[in-house]
Amino acid sequence: MEIHIKIIGFILIPLSIIHVIFPKYFNWDKELSTLSLINRQMTYVHTFFIALIILLMGVLCLTSAEELIHTHLGQKISFGLGIFWLLRLFIQFFGYSSVLWKGKLFETTVHILFIIMWGYMSLVFFAAYFN
Repeated sequence: MEIHIKIIGFILIPLSIIHVIFPKYFNWDKELSTLSLINRQMTYVHTFFIALIILLMGVLCLTSAEELIHTHLGQKISFGLGIFWLLRLFIQFFGYSSVLWKGKLFETTVHILFIIMWGYMSLVFFAAYFN
């Protein structure tokens, strides 16, 4: 089980770093230009904090896998992380229109990859809790 928690850590750290390219990749200068200043800045700030929490989750998984499985506090944290990633899995299905990915090779591949990742993370964290 510990190896799976560490694998998740190795997945989450690069995932957090990828957030750095979002503004350029998604052309936020142009796309967000019509938003009010507060909404534009909230997008940047929230993206930063999402990336930060994902990075910290990854570090936690790499440095504390044993504790996440074998201590009461760790199991409670694992349960919370299981809920977090299960909700993220549901959002993958219900929060994004299929128009964004259907019929597009790269986007469909990423969509399926994320379904697998969020499902894997949910299962591992719930397994750590119920261990």
